[in-house]
Amino acid sequence: MNKVESFQNKLIEFSDEFDRLAGRYDHTINNSSEMEILIDEYSKFVTNSRNHEAWDLLGHHESNDYLQLVVDLRRKSAFCVAIMEKYRALKLQEGSAEITDYFKNIESCIEEEFGSFQLSTNSKVLLIGSGAFPMTPILIAKRTGAEVVGLDIDDEAIELGRSVVEKLSSGLNIRLENRLVENLYFTKEATHIIFSSTVENKYDILDQLYSLTNKHVVVAMRYGEQIKSLFNFPLKEVNAQKWKLVEQVRRLDHLFDIALYQKA
Repeated sequence: MNKVESFQNKLIEFSDEFDRLAGRYDHTINNSSEMEILIDEYSKFVTNSRNHEAWDLLGHHESNDYLQLVVDLRRKSAFCVAIMEKYRALKLQEGSAEITDYFKNIESCIEEEFGSFQLSTNSKVLLIGSGAFPMTPILIAKRTGAEVVGLDIDDEAIELGRSVVEKLSSGLNIRLENRLVENLYFTKEATHIIFSSTVENKYDILDQLYSLTNKHVVVAMRYGEQIKSLFNFPLKEVNAQKWKLVEQVRRLDHLFDIALYQKA
């Protein structure tokens, strides 16, 4: 078996495992260890430079089946990451605060989130796709004192996320809401907006945000290109009359890169 065939077979194996473990989530910490191991293995696979050559070679003769496999893996891994965040939140409720390699990688990215657009105590930060373990709001609020609002469309994630915030950052100016951006007054006040890389319709929401936000807002769009697109929804073209790409923060060993936008 050559390198390309081995690479593609590994993708199929990951896809099957994501299906299997997603189906075993029962709102308890049962099966959490298997999910953590799988996500950590997938994270290392995506960031391993030795896999880049196989990715590039596959790209020269992409089939419809391969393209569909990539799309499916992106969605499945995003869904399983959401479940793993729930596992971590549930474990915290039981007194365990262990951090997997995946979470360490994500947390190390937050320091560089806005590049030259620094956060301060006066910043108002909106995170779209906060998840059940809202690391970004907690770290931003702890390090800067900024007001942070996290949005998610998953009721269970919001409930678990609030318990995490209460346990790890009680007294800080953080709140989590299951609301749409157009129904949140804070959207107009936000100085900085962050999109999770696993929000599939993030560019549709970005287009919508043009009329809902102030003229100085800075948007950090987490994304993944090339092999990183196995784990993140990729960059897209924006309406040049609304938004302009002003900076990109690329990190070879991190799971996602960041595109910074301001209004045109």
